[in-house]
Amino acid sequence: MSIPSFAIGIAGGTGAGKTTVARTVAETVGEAVTRIPIDNYYKDLSHLTYEERADVNYDHPSAFEWDLLREQLDALLMGQPVEMPQYDFEVHNRKDERVTVEPTDVIVLEGILSLYDEDILEMLDLRVYVMTDADVRILRRIDRDVLERGRDLEGVIEQYLETVKPMHEQFVEPTKKNADVIIPEGANRMAVDLLTEKIQAELVSDGREPGDEPDSELSFEGPTTE
Repeated sequence: MSIPSFAIGIAGGTGAGKTTVARTVAETVGEAVTRIPIDNYYKDLSHLTYEERADVNYDHPSAFEWDLLREQLDALLMGQPVEMPQYDFEVHNRKDERVTVEPTDVIVLEGILSLYDEDILEMLDLRVYVMTDADVRILRRIDRDVLERGRDLEGVIEQYLETVKPMHEQFVEPTKKNADVIIPEGANRMAVDLLTEKIQAELVSDGREPGDEPDSELSFEGPTTE
């Protein structure tokens, strides 16, 4: 099995469009892409009651099991399959089952803090930050959590104000400085197309090793109201 040639981290605030960018890249490039949602690496909180789990600050870096994420990302980049944990957002806890993930030509790590950990940054060939207006992000967050995850509107708004917004300002937004590429307004089709073209070019290029810098720089940064 070939060792993946390109590792990408896609970060940004809640509702910024990270998953849309990651899925578009995966769908365009095809079977050569493996997506790793960082949400799957929330810590196992089986020792807590549902009420206690609901009160956990899931936007703080301490909510994630970084050691496991580092270990599994490193294994994938060495051409080894991993048993990736799965997460159930309705019960605020990991599922019992895991999913076998095979290494491929491209690994995409996606989540709010994908560009936070220094060791993980060293594993990434390309670091992307998706930047979208805060008003748009909160509306997307409400739509997702209420309709897809079965949560009540009042609780979603309360969580946003108490933890999501301050944690974004303290931990997520500062990781923008670690990005090689900044994509404005999430689903910016031109920027995503250029990013995909870059990835495809790297796949067919010769003489690269995992961790090398990209052959050329990309920049999609534009004005933002965030």
